[in-house]
Amino acid sequence: MSEIVTLKENRDFRRLYSRGRAYTSALLVTYVMRNRCGSVRIGITTGKKIGKAVLRNRSRRIIREAFRQLSDSVKPGFDLVFVARGKTPFVKSTDVLRAMKKELKDAGVLQ
Repeated sequence: MSEIVTLKENRDFRRLYSRGRAYTSALLVTYVMRNRCGSVRIGITTGKKIGKAVLRNRSRRIIREAFRQLSDSVKPGFDLVFVARGKTPFVKSTDVLRAMKKELKDAGVLQ
């Protein structure tokens, strides 16, 4: 497994939103783009449309857990941003894992 780095800068998120490729499902939106460093960089965002802080934090936890289970099979050298949708806080992490796996496979990021 390669190193996983967290995206924190606003410019990194904006770059992925504008130049990255988007893959959508009912539970999750995934933006994917190659990076020049040899590590996987991920970011998770939840908007105010999701709900109050409790629901937004639950959405982030669910997405983080789903990615943790897939992190060994992700190719190095990609930036990923996961955006929670309205249904995300109300489902289990296995449902998000299934959606995430499909989106990452469509993007060609999984090994």
